[in-house]
Amino acid sequence: MTRTVLILGATGRFGRNAAEQFWTAGWTVKTFDRSRDSLNLAAQGADVIVNGWNPAYPEWAKTVPRLHAQVIEAARLSKATVIVPGNVYVYGADTPAPWSEATPHQAQNSLGRVRVKMERAYAKSGVRTIILRAGDFIDSQASGNWFDMIMAKKLSMGRFVYPGDPDIDHSWAYLPDLCRAAVQLAEMRHDLPQFCDVPFPGYTASGADMAGHLGAILGRKVVVKRMNWLQIKLMQPVWPLARCLVEMSYLWRTAHSLDGVRFQEVLPAFQETPIEQALASAIPASLFGDQINPNQPVAAGT
Repeated sequence: MTRTVLILGATGRFGRNAAEQFWTAGWTVKTFDRSRDSLNLAAQGADVIVNGWNPAYPEWAKTVPRLHAQVIEAARLSKATVIVPGNVYVYGADTPAPWSEATPHQAQNSLGRVRVKMERAYAKSGVRTIILRAGDFIDSQASGNWFDMIMAKKLSMGRFVYPGDPDIDHSWAYLPDLCRAAVQLAEMRHDLPQFCDVPFPGYTASGADMAGHLGAILGRKVVVKRMNWLQIKLMQPVWPLARCLVEMSYLWRTAHSLDGVRFQEVLPAFQETPIEQALASAIPASLFGDQINPNQPVAAGT
């Protein structure tokens, strides 16, 4: 039977990985171009809509409600299931970890509240929705995330630049694994609740842990260097993105992890990629020099 997925934001981090994983699993993959396509028309015939749209932080308050309202309407008309990559912003700075599908959404900061309201809109819509919630991304190629833009930049000098407390837990998700999980959830969508919040446990690792893994991968010592936030803070009056980065910086000072009980209940056979293998795929090949990379990723399991 033909299964069709419509990917919104197919050139972005989540969308690109989702398109690859759905295609690998045998789905018909359709992408969407906002400059020319009608969403309601594009969604016709789709079994699943993957909403990978993610506007820039400063635009969230204005654009996130409108974009997700459009997706809800398209899903209602097409009777498609929507998969949304959720994040940890909804919980807020003072909520004890581990965070699960039962953890209250207590965020009080502006970006967190945008996400709380967005998820609430799906829950109230009657549209079948899967929130696949994850921490910070580790991608298999440079894609403008914290890891490749900041942390791995000075690995060639043996430094791992970390934007927070390197000794506390932080939640990470390897994007190929996360999107493989999205495919498996899509394939069992009718067995899930109409609104289903599934935290993806991924990896729980401190900055020091990450540096240790990277040192093992590269065969040399990697030390943690804490990022200096001063320049970003000074730019807040003239750079809207700086204000948003500072607003969300609490996540680098707040120990957190995602509870994996619900995930194991719905996908008990899922096999995650070992963290060193994931990190090996996320750093430039040039760092390995002439050595063979023993952690080069291979196809993961079920």
